[in-house]
Formats: sequence, structure tokens, C-alpha cells
Amino acid sequence: MSQADSFNIVIVGQAGRLQYEALLFAASLRARSPGFDGRLFIAEPQPGPLWPEDPRTSSPEVRAALADLDAEILPFESRHFGAAYPHGNKIECLAALPDDRPFVFFDTDTLVLDELSTVPFDFDRPSASLRREGTWPEIELYGPGYTQTWRSLYDRFGLDFESSLDPAWPAEFWRHYLYFNAGFFYHRSPSAFADRFLRYALEIRDDAPPELVCQSLDPWLDQVALPLVIHAFGGGRDTLPEGFLDGRTTCHYRLLPLLYARESDRVVEVLEEVTAPNRLKKVLKQYEPIKRMVYQGRGAKVRALFDRDDLPRREQAIRNRIKRHGFWMR
Repeated sequence: MSQADSFNIVIVGQAGRLQYEALLFAASLRARSPGFDGRLFIAEPQPGPLWPEDPRTSSPEVRAALADLDAEILPFESRHFGAAYPHGNKIECLAALPDDRPFVFFDTDTLVLDELSTVPFDFDRPSASLRREGTWPEIELYGPGYTQTWRSLYDRFGLDFESSLDPAWPAEFWRHYLYFNAGFFYHRSPSAFADRFLRYALEIRDDAPPELVCQSLDPWLDQVALPLVIHAFGGGRDTLPEGFLDGRTTCHYRLLPLLYARESDRVVEVLEEVTAPNRLKKVLKQYEPIKRMVYQGRGAKVRALFDRDDLPRREQAIRNRIKRHGFWMR
């Protein structure tokens, strides 16, 4: 990777589950992507009026282990979202990043599988994860359809709606519209992206077009604003070959029971490889799902419930089967 192409990575880490997932991410990055030459930031919301409890990483052992992996804690203030909408962390943390390099944001529940320097990022044409379902909008029987709903948002921000559409899919089918999972996204300038992402998200939350009156924005606000931001910066669905991220070089597993249920043997091997060192094991065992799933074999039992070549089409069906067998944890 040339210096011109170097980039920083940011994930969110805080008290509870995310601090342990952050440690998993950092361990997998160092083990599987030694060519990464940027900085790894663990963005940490700071105490304030929008957090009823201290949101900072609570385990001293996790902090020490992150430092050993050259991960840098990046404090940021929650001015608009906080505990009421924790997904807003990924919006607000971007403003705290140094603007000297491009950035890639990853959801914390991600494993690095291979060398990130092989990913052909075009930081001037941002994109995000296409590993998603048609979760938003939820179309009401007598309400606006997909076209009317999405067009209202593009019009609100002065964006060209027609150029965002995918002609490979028919109108009023969700794939026709620009829609991402916010599990990763990237751009040349953290500050520019942060400013626009925050502005769009706040306007959608506080003054949405009337076409959104029947739509829930919790937890979807970040995924509603994200395609608009990406489109505004000249990006889109085809600026990164599909599968390079969230496939070949990373895996957004979401929750450990889902990882064991549906991900490839390679993902499980990487997870068990990076959690094997004793110095990490004694820290990760503090988190019950990692202790049970990885170290005590419950993940293997979940895996035995599913045929990876014939998985249920909807994630909810996977979750329900795991719960019926008493193996669900988060």
C-alpha cells in the first residue's frame, strides 16, 4: 500500500459488549492484516448529559490489551444522540478523527480475515456494505411506496434521485434503491463526511419529509442517511467490487451465535485463531458470550443446527432456531 493510499480505521468501543468486540477486531486486524499501516482508533463516547451511565470502556484489562495491539482510544463528545440512539456514535465519532488520511469505519462486531491493503478503495467515491436485507422503509398498504419515500429524501437535500437507482431491479422492489448496511463505509475526508452525515441525520430525525410519517427511524436512521451522504459525495453501490469487504477480507458477524450459524468455516477458524493466545483469553473470558461460544464449545453446537448451503432466507428465522435450542446470547 502506498503512502498516498494509507488510511485510518475507526470502530466504536464502550462499556459492555462493544469493548470486547473491539478487542476481537483489533486482534484480528493485527493477526490477519500485518500490511495495514494506518492507525486503529477505538472511538469512545465520553460521559455527559446524553448518557445516564458512564459509557467508557469499563475493563482496565481490555484497555491494556487494546494498547498492546497498538489501538488508540479516541474520545468524542455525544452532542446529539447518546443513549437514546447509540447508532449515532458512528456519526458523531467521525468528527474526532484526524483529517490527514482517509478513513474506513467498521462496526465493532467485525472480524478481519485477510490483508486490508488488497482492498481497492476509491476514497473519492465512497461506498458501504451491500450485505443487507430490505429493512427500510416498511411499506404501508395505503402509504407512500419506495419511490415516493426515497425521492422525498433526495429532493430534500437537492440530490439527483434518478441516478441513484439500479435498473437491474424493478421499481418498488427495495434493491432498485440505494440502500446499504452501515457495517462499513469510507471516504477521503473524515471531517467532510462527518459534517454531512450529521446534518442529514439530524434533519431526517427532526424534520422528516411528510412521506416518512409512518416510518420508524429507530434503529434505521443511520442507514437512511448513509446512502444520501454517499450519493452526495459521488459514491455508490458499484465503486468497490462486492465481497471485497464483508466477504473476502472482513466479516461483519453481528453476534457470535449468528457467526457460528451462518458464516464460513474460514471465519470460524479466524475467530478461534485470534482468541487462542492466553494473554487475550483471560481478558475475553470476562464476556460471557465469548466464554460460552468460543471457549466452552457452545458455538459448535449452534453450528451443528444449520446447513450453510441451505440457510433460512431471513435472519429472524436463524435467530428463532438458535433461541428454540437455548443457545442465544448477546
